[in-house]
Amino acid sequence: MLDQDLIRQRLRQRARELVPVLRERAPLAAQRGQLPEETLRDFHEAGFFRILQPARWEGYELEPKDFFEVQMTLAEGCMSSAWVLGVVAIHNWQLALFDERAAKDVWGQDSSVLISSSYMPVGRVTPVEGGYRLSGRWGFSSGSKHCQWAFLGALVPPAEPGGAPDYRTFLVPRSDYTILDNWNVMGLEATGSHDILVENAFVPEHRTHRAVDGFMQNSPGNAVNTAPLFRLPFGQIFVRAVSSSAIGALQGAIDCFVEHNRARVGVNDGRKMGQDPAAQQALADAMVAADECRTVLLRNFELMLQRARDGQPLAMPERVKMRYDSALVGDKCARAVAALMFNSGASTIFRDHPINRAFRDIHTGRAHVANSPAKYAWNLGGVSMGLDSSDFFL
Repeated sequence: MLDQDLIRQRLRQRARELVPVLRERAPLAAQRGQLPEETLRDFHEAGFFRILQPARWEGYELEPKDFFEVQMTLAEGCMSSAWVLGVVAIHNWQLALFDERAAKDVWGQDSSVLISSSYMPVGRVTPVEGGYRLSGRWGFSSGSKHCQWAFLGALVPPAEPGGAPDYRTFLVPRSDYTILDNWNVMGLEATGSHDILVENAFVPEHRTHRAVDGFMQNSPGNAVNTAPLFRLPFGQIFVRAVSSSAIGALQGAIDCFVEHNRARVGVNDGRKMGQDPAAQQALADAMVAADECRTVLLRNFELMLQRARDGQPLAMPERVKMRYDSALVGDKCARAVAALMFNSGASTIFRDHPINRAFRDIHTGRAHVANSPAKYAWNLGGVSMGLDSSDFFL
């Protein structure tokens, strides 16, 4: 039996040790457009990918707070590295929701095999005997070159005319898709979020997962993965994987801002930056934003996990509120890091400045569809006034 408290302590310590290492590697990683192999090796050796992986597949089966604390810490050094860890390692949790045969397909020979994803429902699906034929082109598959499988989103046509399509995640091996190298962006360069192309691949039924099962917290994999961890709503887990690294990146920018400006004197007016009210307010606001985002994240997961332990599903208004909480993170962090940059002097316009990198990375992460808060705000307001939810990725 693994000592989970000892594992938690070791994971957090190793994440903290890697912050300066990742910060040093960040410029070259961005230039190459993907994480260095040394970083992937460090993450594997530290056990970061196993934090939410089922124990039956050599995972630690810890709590979401343990995983997201590690992700946020790593983002202090390099948000791209933390983003890839967040998205890819979450798949080790999601695979536990599939039929157990899917886990055997992926991890039967090696439980360290990784999965990338793109959930946009753009796949063309044709039902056939034993499964489906899948074709399409998906964008933004972070860390795809480090992975041997991919989760891809698509709508299964309704069986009856007038019926609703069935959104599913399809699990596809590397041999059945092509990675199109098209990642040329302003931030999060090292995430290597390339396009995925599939041409008429066969996907057996057991390698699909229905979104409605994840929403109902009753997936096929729950037959063998019985821990409360695997009864959490998929929609609540994944969105945090693409928002929480911004919290750590903002914290890294805060630390850099203090170090950079504590004793700095303006060359034009001879004024100490530490005495500049605008700089003081930018720092104070950023500190509060980072603390608020982290506190809400941990609070929400504690409530979700407690409900799962008690066998009580989250109410729709709670899900909608938590979804909006996650979407707000990118917006709050983007505003805060912009103020830090604008109050740090002209040196931050250079791309190799850590605050400049944090500015570009956080704003790029903010562009993810899950981090655009407006429609989630409308949904929360509408549900609070008695309307039906317009969002079911909850």
